[in-house]
Amino acid sequence: MENIFTEINRRFNAGSILTKYIYINAGVFIAIRLLIILMRLFMADASFLEYIQMPSSWQLLLYRPWTIFTYMFVHIDFLHILFNMLWLYWFGKIFLMFFNGRQMGGLYVLGGVAGGLLFILSYNIFPFLGQFSANTFLVGASASIMAIVFAVSFYQKDYTINLLLLGRVKLIYLAIGVLLLDIIAITSENTGGHIAHIGGSLLGILFAGQYRKGRDITNFMNRLIDQFVNFITHKPSFKVYRKKVGKNRPTKSHHAETDDEYRRRKNEENRMIDEILDKLKRSGYGSLTTDEKKKLFDASRK
Repeated sequence: MENIFTEINRRFNAGSILTKYIYINAGVFIAIRLLIILMRLFMADASFLEYIQMPSSWQLLLYRPWTIFTYMFVHIDFLHILFNMLWLYWFGKIFLMFFNGRQMGGLYVLGGVAGGLLFILSYNIFPFLGQFSANTFLVGASASIMAIVFAVSFYQKDYTINLLLLGRVKLIYLAIGVLLLDIIAITSENTGGHIAHIGGSLLGILFAGQYRKGRDITNFMNRLIDQFVNFITHKPSFKVYRKKVGKNRPTKSHHAETDDEYRRRKNEENRMIDEILDKLKRSGYGSLTTDEKKKLFDASRK
């Protein structure tokens, strides 16, 4: 059993951001299902779900603001997570052909936030939806995935994929078709989900349009993610001092780099290389500074 968890941890750490998101969603799903089973065995109420799902009520969201981020990693039904992860894998692979992992990481979160905001706005603006707001919650990665799908579709409008029975189809046509279906189905059974899809789709279109103008709207979110990851992985290090012979003042002993220090240093190095590669893709090799060229050369030798 220990070997299994070690292998999963190794694959997670070595995998791309796409692999990490799939692992996180799958891990959260398994944990939730096990907790639900445990609650039912003890005849307990599985009310913990309300603290990780996003509510459609503004008042409730004020008490649970974290749910605008947690909901995008929460799946309760097997088919829900299965189809979402298939979409994330297929279109995530296409996205990474034209963008880097940091952009995908930031866009996933931004798309989820955009879908969540449109969801809660809709339930507090439209009277038809408002009558259901007290007991309506949002879960799933669909809005985040739609942001990824629409970003690559509107950035590479001539990119084609092979669909069963239909043959070669431009990806943008598939994206537009999905958006139209979501709009048509707004008043159907899964109203909240369709609204969130639309929010994520619009965010993806915004990303593609701004990126064409040389602006990456994921930069801000990625800086926040970096700060959050560094915060939760940071552990206080105890400095060891020793006295020199004949001296009263202490001197700090040299110590090996800890695992946390190593991870933070590698994350920062990878972030800088991704930014250089992004600049290279947009403006060519001649636009790089001497320092950037050296860092890119050094990274290629590792």
